Amino acid sequence: MGVAFAVGGFAVGIVLASLTAAVAGQLVGYRSSGSGPMPVAVTCADVAGLWVGLVGAALWWSRRHGSGRLGTDFGYRLGAWWDLLLGAAVGLACQYGLVVLYRPFEHFDHNVTKQLGQPAQKVVGAAHSNLSLVVLLLFLAVGAPLAEELFFRGLLLRSLVGWTNPAVGVVVSGLLFGLAHFEPLQFPGLAVFGIVLGALAHRLGRLGPGIAAHVSFNTVAVLSTAHFH
Repeated sequence: MGVAFAVGGFAVGIVLASLTAAVAGQLVGYRSSGSGPMPVAVTCADVAGLWVGLVGAALWWSRRHGSGRLGTDFGYRLGAWWDLLLGAAVGLACQYGLVVLYRPFEHFDHNVTKQLGQPAQKVVGAAHSNLSLVVLLLFLAVGAPLAEELFFRGLLLRSLVGWTNPAVGVVVSGLLFGLAHFEPLQFPGLAVFGIVLGALAHRLGRLGPGIAAHVSFNTVAVLSTAHFH
């Protein structure tokens, strides 16, 4: 049952993301077919639309089939202060571990590192002021982890574990997390990160460490791209 809610929520989120991004693009005069950076307003509208579907699905399932409390139904809570430290360490390790993961591919394509950073550059490259960079950080490094962890490691993972078994649930939810970003080159790294987050959530029974890991992972991605812009 939870898997059906997850599929429906993701589908609704994709549709809403397209609509909100299109409206924002019209307002700022941006065409998605362009090769330049995506305006901050369009990026924020896009992810906000997606969150409506992701968070909405979790809330709806919790109210209809759970206790109505996200902490009880999905482990959406911090256990202790060390959750933040553990999560931050995991996120940093995964972010810099991607360098090792993709290093063998440099023997076949010397531009692979540059290509890996292109999606982030398209988003962060439009942050021409400190204020716009702060806005992106709030949306991508804070909002995104809060919404995505609730959906992927809360609703989806727990539903898959109940339907199959923990190992399959962790791996499948991680793969789906990678696929959901629609970035073929980045897929292996994102899938591995998703599997790590899934294992962390299942092992500890709460999402706090995973949220912290996701925050640190995305923060490094945004700030490192902004640094080179």
